[in-house]
Amino acid sequence: MENQTALLIAWSFGIAASGYLLFAAYLFSLGKEWRQGNRTRAMLAAILLSSCWAGLGALFALTGNALLLLSSTLADLLRYGSWYVFLILLLSLDKPAEQTPQLTTPWLVPACWAAIIGGLILHLSIALRLIPAEQWARTVLFQALSMIVLGLMLIEQLFRNVSEDSRWNIKPLCLGLGGIFVFDLYLYSDALMFNHIDADAFAVRGFVNTLVIPLLVMSTLRSRDWTSKIRLSQKVAFHSATLLIAGVYLLFMAGIGYYVRYFGGEWGRALQLGMFFAGLMGLGFLVISGSMRAKLRVLVGKHFFSYRYDYREEWLKFTQTLSAQDSPKAMGQQVIRGLANMVESPGGGLWLLEPGQSSFTQAARWNIPAEESAEDFNSPLVQFLMTSGWVINLEEFRCYPGRYGQLDIPAWISNIPNAWRVIPLMVGNEITGFVILASSRTQLDVNWEVNDLLRTAGCQAAGFLAKMQATEALLEARKFDAFNKMSAFVVHDLKNIVTQLSLMLRNAERHQNNPEFQQDMLMTVEHSVERMRQLMMQLREGATPPGTPCGVNLPDVIERIQRGKINQGHSFDLRIVERLITRGHEERLERVIGHLVQNALDATDPAGKVWVSLERRGDRAAIEVGDTGHGMTQEFIRNRLFKPFQSTKQAGMGIGAYESAQYIKELGGEMLVDSEENQGTRITMILPLFDVRTESDLREKEAA
Repeated sequence: MENQTALLIAWSFGIAASGYLLFAAYLFSLGKEWRQGNRTRAMLAAILLSSCWAGLGALFALTGNALLLLSSTLADLLRYGSWYVFLILLLSLDKPAEQTPQLTTPWLVPACWAAIIGGLILHLSIALRLIPAEQWARTVLFQALSMIVLGLMLIEQLFRNVSEDSRWNIKPLCLGLGGIFVFDLYLYSDALMFNHIDADAFAVRGFVNTLVIPLLVMSTLRSRDWTSKIRLSQKVAFHSATLLIAGVYLLFMAGIGYYVRYFGGEWGRALQLGMFFAGLMGLGFLVISGSMRAKLRVLVGKHFFSYRYDYREEWLKFTQTLSAQDSPKAMGQQVIRGLANMVESPGGGLWLLEPGQSSFTQAARWNIPAEESAEDFNSPLVQFLMTSGWVINLEEFRCYPGRYGQLDIPAWISNIPNAWRVIPLMVGNEITGFVILASSRTQLDVNWEVNDLLRTAGCQAAGFLAKMQATEALLEARKFDAFNKMSAFVVHDLKNIVTQLSLMLRNAERHQNNPEFQQDMLMTVEHSVERMRQLMMQLREGATPPGTPCGVNLPDVIERIQRGKINQGHSFDLRIVERLITRGHEERLERVIGHLVQNALDATDPAGKVWVSLERRGDRAAIEVGDTGHGMTQEFIRNRLFKPFQSTKQAGMGIGAYESAQYIKELGGEMLVDSEENQGTRITMILPLFDVRTESDLREKEAA
């Protein structure tokens, strides 16, 4: 070993030894009561052994004594064992003092103890020279790698199983210990692959351990109990098993790589690199293989749990899958995916009963061909699904059809490749559809638990689909409702135009030779044609015809309405206090005021009185339309007056008052109603005044 490298190693391990000693001193300073716990004692032992290991490593770097090297590896083994005990205690459930803690992963504990005992036997054999000197180094490396893999499994399982409240406490601990194990994994794997330890990596090993100490201190500060109860889930067991298999695989490939290089001669290094790359490719294939994951899940569920499924996890995952999409087609695919993932199925199809249809058709598919065949609602298959609610096992049906009574499977289902399960989608006692899944990726033992899960998930999926169908139907109904309302407004305006033209035709017989009447008739016809053109545009575009609000001379509008009513044989009193201008659309304002005047005339007997007044109220214009007619009740004013399709007239549509109120509100005004039954009504429209500029902008610019 070069002097500079040896000096760097000594400094690195010396700093680590000092850091661990300071950490141990801090733990002792926390008090006797805190040190009484088993977890604390295990951690103290791990810290002290880590300090001893680092100190021995520093002495070996300075002296090169082989005995110090062996002592350092033994201390390394013991500190790993202490961390094992500490992590296992964290993973154990809280039990009364008289009971032995029940560990969450019983299969992992014997492996940890076996690794520790095997390491002790190995070091004893080396000390007694039972293992040749040329072999003991690689044996120690293999043993160290196995312990690293087990340590990573313990950390991974701890982090995944800890409760949400306690996860914040142990994050630094898991990160710190995980960092140590990952670095050692790299160091020893590299040594096995290339048959020598990387001196630079070994030199910084002490620094890596020193960097971890603050993380361990942070976890200690966050929680002196370290963790709450640990819960074991199938997901965690699956990941732990995956990590174990990956670790064993890597150890196996490292061993093969060593012997390939040892016996490969001149081509040994090239063959070793080839084996290394092939091993990584093989591991990647196993990781991404859906079939391997499915087989592993079945293995974990069968051998480690009384119930196959983690229902909380399955339900959350299924709900999240259904909530990921909001379109009908995408929702259908998500339903198939959610059900298929529960039983490791690679594909499936969804058949739904569309509203107004009498047969089920394919609404979505995933990894299966399209199927044009439809299944009638009264078919034996649909009736069986609706009455029984069973999940049909098509393989079982082919072998034992008698178990399903009089069920008859349609021929088109047999044409679907690998058709395996038919799952009904039930909402209450009604069937909304069914899902056909393809055969599972692995041999799956289907029992009552699987069928219950699929049937319950199918009910939830049916609820989601029914809600989406109801939402679509509601949106469509709203569109029709909006169109019908708009059509009602258009019909209301057309009725007024027809009434106006009818009166003009009746008067035309008497005044056809009157030039003034002829002129007025032409203007009326022109106005009616333009109005009908706008109504057609409104009906076609679904909105109010475009137009920019501008200044409207209110006296001119009211006087024009008065002349029109006189021509129709009606009259009302007009009082204009001040000539005012408001902002709006002249034609629409005339229609609104005219509607209110006409309602007042219709509600008033010939002997009664109708009037219209215009005056200023502050910075607003007030138009009052009053009558001495039959009036309205307060209940009608409060609940019905300004709502569409509400009217006191026999032939009225109840559109005019609603449209008038909406337009006045649109202009920034308000409509006040004062009415008493059999006494009369006063409706006052408050409109903002239009600011009429007396000087041009050009003159203002010149003055500026």
